Amino acid sequence: MANDASTVFDLVILGGGSGGYAAALRGAQLGLDVALIEKNKLGGTCLHNGCIPTKALLHAGEVADQAREAEQFGVKASFEGIDIKAVHKYKDDVISGLYKGLQGLVASRKVTYIEGTGHLSSPTSVDVDGRRVEGRHVLLATGSVPKSLPGLEIDGNRIISSDHALTLDRVPESAIILGGGVIGVEFASAWKSFGTDVTVIEGLKHLVPVEDENSSKLLERAFRKRGIKFNLGTFFQSAEYTETGVKVTLADGKTFEAEVLLVAIGRGPVSAGLGYEEQGVAMDRGYVLVDEYMRTNVPTISAVGDLVPTLQLAHVGFAEGILVAERLAGLKPVPVDYDGVPRVTYCHPEVASVGITEAKAKEIYGADKVVALKYNLAGNGKSKILKTAGEIKLVQVKDGAVVGVHMVGDRMGEQVGEAQLIYNWEALPAEVAQLIHAHPTQNEALGEAHLALAGKPLHSHD
Repeated sequence: MANDASTVFDLVILGGGSGGYAAALRGAQLGLDVALIEKNKLGGTCLHNGCIPTKALLHAGEVADQAREAEQFGVKASFEGIDIKAVHKYKDDVISGLYKGLQGLVASRKVTYIEGTGHLSSPTSVDVDGRRVEGRHVLLATGSVPKSLPGLEIDGNRIISSDHALTLDRVPESAIILGGGVIGVEFASAWKSFGTDVTVIEGLKHLVPVEDENSSKLLERAFRKRGIKFNLGTFFQSAEYTETGVKVTLADGKTFEAEVLLVAIGRGPVSAGLGYEEQGVAMDRGYVLVDEYMRTNVPTISAVGDLVPTLQLAHVGFAEGILVAERLAGLKPVPVDYDGVPRVTYCHPEVASVGITEAKAKEIYGADKVVALKYNLAGNGKSKILKTAGEIKLVQVKDGAVVGVHMVGDRMGEQVGEAQLIYNWEALPAEVAQLIHAHPTQNEALGEAHLALAGKPLHSHD
């Protein structure tokens, strides 16, 4: 393996997660000589500790719920409980298959893969376990780790992070989840399906607070119906062990007790002690600062993924990594429009969105220039068959394009692809209304919503 000072790569990438490996694959495809450095496993958080394993747990929970509820569909079935070892085997098999495939892909593109802990040693080099890897350009893609709060120690025993929750050897009888964002509500959903008594603590006034308020309220209603408890609008103060678990105290003095406390307040960048600041890279609270082309203030260094203060989503990492590779190969990539990135929270029911919220649209365009329409899934045949409830909400600039699509309901994550095209192509409601959507599908609900917004509703009231 050529990885000493005698070899100068076109691109040296520190971090083999979504952003890093996407840059490596695209760079190699474009003829760049690429070195990819990773201290743990290729694929990073998304594959091993994030997107993939959590969705496997959520699917297992969905199967459990279907077994419990089979009778309402005329199917005789019985639910006998969760075999957590078997659930983990299923989850790990999914990860293993994807991991092997990714390893093969990187090898087939002739990327020089270097396993070890890297440290930025100059604007054009990374030291890996005593070896220096030189490059004409360096891409920082070291990702993120679960965050905590001052004075709240995640010990992996009763106070755990999402990493610990993914390998927990039991289904907890009760759990407090600190944080009502994506990670928090996904674990709340999965654990409730497994039989855990769940309480979510969110300091802001709604669950999934970055989503449109209507989506948050719909999710809260669904969670209440499922028996998932939550406390909103009061911040965490302290946590302490009890004889059997953990007690959490909020700022207003209210207390909650459970077997475990999952700290799910987000993820912070992995940047400390890696030499970034020593090489003059501009940073803010641990994040590496970049421009719209992912360039840092150091001409030979770029950064992507959770390390930079953009949306912490694997597909954003992919897009940013590809952008850097194409820029270095001499192409002219277009900067990422972060409002145009689809966002999905895979709880039950799912929350999916693209574009801006109604509140943001009013802030930008003025309240009198914004039109919002809600289409209830009760009018959608396939959603009725699936027995899911929810809505599709469209946000439009008056007489103009649709600037926000916000959906709540089972499988809405599968509908966000078309929603992404509608937003990114600045489609008018009448243009979408011309398209024929298959019946009966949930995708049809998106078409029906645009029919209604275009002034010609079919299966919905005027």
